[in-house]
Amino acid sequence: MAIALNVFKTVTANVTTVGNLIYSAPTGYTTVVLMAQVSNIGENTVTVTADHVRSGSYTNIITDGIIPTNDAINLLSGKMVLQTSDSINIKSSANAAAQIILSILETANP
Repeated sequence: MAIALNVFKTVTANVTTVGNLIYSAPTGYTTVVLMAQVSNIGENTVTVTADHVRSGSYTNIITDGIIPTNDAINLLSGKMVLQTSDSINIKSSANAAAQIILSILETANP
């Protein structure tokens, strides 16, 4: 069975106070993150911190990004490429207060 060359996906998750691995690029694929947005679904302002992770090394995307009640922030101003096994990790200042949505394109590596 052949693997798909290009696969578009939407990934969603609740963000907690513990660093959550939201998405990891699967073996044999390179991923393009087309959009990454975090929404405040709580009753108070919340902050979020997100990182790109490669081989245990963290590169900061945003630190303590402030999201007012009933608002959202975009984590990326453009697109981000994740190589096989790269991941996105995120945490917030409060549980049950934020949700993340990623629009991604997985492309099979030759």
